[in-house]
Amino acid sequence: MKKTVTIMPKTREILETMGEQIKLARLRRKIPADLVAERAGISRATLWQIEKGSATVSIGAYAAVLHALNGLDKDLLLIAKDDELGRKLQDLELLTPKRAPKRKEKE
Repeated sequence: MKKTVTIMPKTREILETMGEQIKLARLRRKIPADLVAERAGISRATLWQIEKGSATVSIGAYAAVLHALNGLDKDLLLIAKDDELGRKLQDLELLTPKRAPKRKEKE
């Protein structure tokens, strides 16, 4: 049995926006959908799903399409780059006062 992933509504909106941005990038570059699909090694139907922001398409296919759009795949390096919450949590842990180790007294 195939396991399905539950996508939260806000995440679905983000995927849809990402798909729209990918489509707009393709249109601005005036690259036909068939050519992007061929360059990415995917079907035209999969490209259509990506441009709709489908959660069922692998991230690898998204990356291949971004690469086919003249190297936009490097933008994937920006994902979670500035982890604001993680840094705050880390700083809180660093600010926790810790006792200095007890010194051994000389006899």
